[in-house]
Formats: sequence, structure tokens, C-alpha cells
Amino acid sequence: MLIAQISDPHIRPAGQLYQGVADSNRMFEEAIDHLHGLDRKPDLVLLTGDLVDDGRPDEYAQVRHLLAKLTIPYLVIPGNHDHRENFRAAFADHAYLPAEGALHYCIDDHAVRIVALDSCIPGLHHGGIDAQGLAWLQRTLETDRIKPTLLMLHHPPFMSGIPYMDTYRYMDTAPLEAIVRSASNIELVLCGHVHRTMLRRWAGTVVCSCPSSTTEIALQLAADAAPASFMGRPGCMLHLWNEAHGMVSHVSHIGKMQGPYPFA
Repeated sequence: MLIAQISDPHIRPAGQLYQGVADSNRMFEEAIDHLHGLDRKPDLVLLTGDLVDDGRPDEYAQVRHLLAKLTIPYLVIPGNHDHRENFRAAFADHAYLPAEGALHYCIDDHAVRIVALDSCIPGLHHGGIDAQGLAWLQRTLETDRIKPTLLMLHHPPFMSGIPYMDTYRYMDTAPLEAIVRSASNIELVLCGHVHRTMLRRWAGTVVCSCPSSTTEIALQLAADAAPASFMGRPGCMLHLWNEAHGMVSHVSHIGKMQGPYPFA
């Protein structure tokens, strides 16, 4: 099974730029075209939050317009720039999304089980999951301790070392970590939020963050570093599951490169 992941497109109303700089709508279209042009078609696309920039209905209308071009089945979760109720209304035809409350769900129709968590706290930018959501996760994981499982949420559940990102990270990770650690069949935890790829061993599994299809947040590790981003190379992730070999993840850069050349 090949699972593609796109994150943090920050879609704007038609004709408007993200942060006055990036044409996030065009770049999202290019990301969709990129998936369609891969030499192996993904079986599923995961969109791990911040689909839009301000959570406004006109932005969601635009993202649905752009997603209409995607010919691959896809699943969505919100990010801290999304508005939960506007998000729910925009994707009302996605029957897997709960009709009320946090947008946690489980999809068990594929070779890999997908468990999605809504790590957003309405009105705030840092992440967390309340006791009710954690109890839902515990029950959901307990129903199948064998099938390979992929967990996705927007906020990475660890410190990145980038100070201006860590101020609104997933804050209280210990309860989530205990639940995840109890499920040995979680192959991978996917997230977005940081607009760059990071890997960390956590809770007995591996966490992988996805680059943005728009801008790249600067890798600055000094404690007094000021927030900064680049118009870096946009990308997505490809997560390849094989029953014999498990899960392997690749960064897939979006856009034209020199080549291909006849060597490897």
C-alpha cells in the first residue's frame, strides 16, 4: 500500500497569497499534479492539517475546489489554522468525520489501519487532546492489537528544538505517549505543523513530520531565534507499506529538477 501525505497547504481565497508572499493555491495544485504524476499511484492521500490559513468558509470553498481535481481517495484532519466547525461543514460529505465534537476517527478499510486524532484546541495554536479523546483512542487501539496501524495528528508530540515552533507544540504529551506505547502495532505516527521533515523515536514507534506544500519554516536552533520561513523546495511524504518489510517513508520533492540521468 502506498500512502501519500500532504500537509499545511494554507489555502487562501482565490487570488490571495499566503502571508503576502506564497501562491499557496497554485502550489497545492502542483502538489496534486505531482501525486498524479508519480510512477506508482498512491492508494490513499492523507492531509494532515492547516488546509486553510484563517479557517474561513471562502477558504474552504477554495480548498474543495482544488481537491476536486484529486483522483485519489483522501482523508483529512484539521490543524491549528483550521476552524473546526467550518472544517466539518466543508467536508460534510466525508462520512467518517464525527457530526459533533473533536474530529477523531478510524478507517479500517485498507491494509494499514488509519487512526486520526484532532489535536487542535479551538481558539489556540498549541496542541492537545482532552481526556475524552484519549479514552476514545485507548478504546480504538484496543479493538485491534495486530493489524499494522498508522496514527496521524497535526501537532508533533515532541520538542523540535526550533524555539518559535515549540511555543505552540503539543504540550502535555505524557498521557498520549502512554496510550501509544501500549499498542505495539503502531507502525508510524504522522503529523504536520512544522513545515519541514523531522523524525523521532517516540512511544515505542517513530514520528514523522511532513514538509509543507507551501513554505518551509527555517531550521534555527538558537533559543532567541526569530520566526522565519523560506520559499524552500515544497514536498510531500510517501509512506510505503509492505507486509514482508513493513513501512518505509520517503520525502518526495515537488517541482522540476534536472534529470533524470541514466545512472543510480
